[in-house]
Amino acid sequence: MSALFTTILPVFLLVGFGYFVSWRGWFSERDSDGLMRFAQNFAVPCLLFASMARLDLQSEFRLSLLLPFYIGAFASFAAGWLGARYLFSRPLPDCVAIGFVCLFSNTVLLGIPITERAYGPDALSGNWAIIVLHSPMLYTFGITVMEFTRARGKNLAIGHVALRALSGVLRTPLVIGISLGFVTNLSMQAGLVLPEGFWAATDMMVKAALPAALFGLGGILFRYRPEGDLATIAMCCACSLILHPAITYGLGRFSGLDVAGLRSAVLTAAMAPGVNAYLFANIYGNAKRVAATSVLVATASSIFTVWMWLAILP
Repeated sequence: MSALFTTILPVFLLVGFGYFVSWRGWFSERDSDGLMRFAQNFAVPCLLFASMARLDLQSEFRLSLLLPFYIGAFASFAAGWLGARYLFSRPLPDCVAIGFVCLFSNTVLLGIPITERAYGPDALSGNWAIIVLHSPMLYTFGITVMEFTRARGKNLAIGHVALRALSGVLRTPLVIGISLGFVTNLSMQAGLVLPEGFWAATDMMVKAALPAALFGLGGILFRYRPEGDLATIAMCCACSLILHPAITYGLGRFSGLDVAGLRSAVLTAAMAPGVNAYLFANIYGNAKRVAATSVLVATASSIFTVWMWLAILP
């Protein structure tokens, strides 16, 4: 019970505060959009940049850590796609958008603060190793699958479709932050020394990232009122909150993943779909209601499912 109150609730209270003031009309939709634009386009990319630049690449990029998480993620996508197609008879582009909801965990805004509160700042190395690949890999996968799905029957060249997918990924602020951090990491290993003033300014932005993003997330979630498609939404929540972390946990234990890595992988997998899952659906205009409501319902439900995973983890 203590984990619920000391680890999980503080994070969700901040999200709930943003939700409450938006519901009361004290924080407008324009305010929420502006705050989230600051968080997602600037503060969180700075967080990813700083973490990537300082990450020990040789010790943290381990297949024993990455494979359980990403096998679980792609299995969750497959389950969501198949369920949308064969259980709910959704059009193929909808199936991709619904699969992406099941695929894309909220690794940064929820995974980082919950892991840090549960196990301390030193436990985040595994989270960062997963996050470094998360947005670039999953955005590339999702955009590529959607572009090829939408291109069916249009006789478009494969190279043209692939280029559209790649350009969409490379313009993502999160991917830009990770890429710059990776280049900086390699440069620092080669002898580059950045001034203390640069890191001081970067760390100021980093400190603002998670509180601003969590508060803004509450305001964004206020708009996502539950509407229809309840069976499809329940499937998305089950894939995100149960199937993905269960596969990650099973594969991690089977492969002998160390305790710290297992905690990072499973807790990251256990996070609800991020707002980016809705943004993906909104960009293509497919399954927007399912994506939006799944983000809201899964985020609220994860208070209890994350508590369960914390109890299971060593």
